[in-house]
Amino acid sequence: MSEGTAPAVGDATSVADQAARERLLHLRSSIDNLDAALVHLLAERFKCTQQVGELKARHSLPPADPAREADQIERLRRLAEDARLDPAFAEKFLNFIIDEVVRHHRAIADRTNGEEVVHDGV
Repeated sequence: MSEGTAPAVGDATSVADQAARERLLHLRSSIDNLDAALVHLLAERFKCTQQVGELKARHSLPPADPAREADQIERLRRLAEDARLDPAFAEKFLNFIIDEVVRHHRAIADRTNGEEVVHDGV
């Protein structure tokens, strides 16, 4: 192709398609990194809630704390709005996590029956 001559339509489409594929790969790589970060953050969160469950079991506290949960849901909804994330989605996500945490707390309470929990050093 000589200078000043426009590329053939097929060539322009091919270049645009390649650029789109490269952008897609870049975005997916970022998504993969974020997914890994989320998994690690959730793991850390559950390490903390595991300790909360052990503390509650040791002191015969209930596995669920509806007032705390309601406060956290409201707080997360505000954070979501500030971050331009759908607050309803954020609430569903937190409810899913809360349900799992309470399930773990009940299992810890059932397992310990008020006895001291042996901590594995985590």
